[in-house]
Amino acid sequence: MRNSNHLIGVINFLTFLLSIPILGGGIWLSTRANNTDCLRFLQWPLIIIGISIMVVSLAGIAGACYRNTFLMWVYLFVMFFVIVALLGFIIFAYVVTDKGSGRTVPNRSYLEYYLQDYSGWLEDRVAEDSYWAKISSCIRDSKTCSKLRRTVGGVPETADMFYLRKLSPVQSGCCKPPTECGYAYGNETFWNPGVGLAGSNADCTKWSNDQELLCYSCDSCKAGVLATLRKSWRKVSVVNIVVLIILVIVYVIGCAAFRHNRRIDNDEPYGEARMEKARPSRIQL
Repeated sequence: MRNSNHLIGVINFLTFLLSIPILGGGIWLSTRANNTDCLRFLQWPLIIIGISIMVVSLAGIAGACYRNTFLMWVYLFVMFFVIVALLGFIIFAYVVTDKGSGRTVPNRSYLEYYLQDYSGWLEDRVAEDSYWAKISSCIRDSKTCSKLRRTVGGVPETADMFYLRKLSPVQSGCCKPPTECGYAYGNETFWNPGVGLAGSNADCTKWSNDQELLCYSCDSCKAGVLATLRKSWRKVSVVNIVVLIILVIVYVIGCAAFRHNRRIDNDEPYGEARMEKARPSRIQL
């Protein structure tokens, strides 16, 4: 391809522009990291991804536009590992989110979540005490449960209204006790002990009407987080598949540009292979 150098340069310029908001978002999160623990999980991945894309894009632009064979070789070498790493992450994401879903509850529109429905690396990671302390702190600081409160005509909603609501996995698992525990509805985050409290579910004794505690230490809360992560990772994996396809196309174009640069460095006319120069045809017309 004679135009492969120009095409790879344009594509990498676009990826360079994409890296700027990604890097800026990571830096902004780092300045906010002292406000809540949940942001600390996001800043470094964003910064690393942004810098990596920026550096690789600059190498691709320089190598393609200035026909620098060495920079193009470095670009293709790094891009190969980026593609392999992205492919590995996609496979990993699907493996660790293979199990788990919400359970239906009679006379309830929302689902409820159980930790035993999940397994593997992701479940072990979330359930780890030190890691869960940071996640639960994040949920508490986000005021997710306090935002559940709703009024209808200036009057707090009734139990029947609440039972018909579509709750998120975190709201269902962290902001109320499991239905099987038999608590009676007071309001969205206040439940009175009732019949059935002696159930086998350990979360029945972990629930607290203290608004700073609620069910943040419950297994159902951890399961709600896992359900949210599973949904998010599946969405991210779809996006990553699209990005992977684009990177593979860019990599193929980059290989064509690299071969084109090598021909120029070897003073080979376009379309003439090195073997043809080394071994010219014996028949001259």
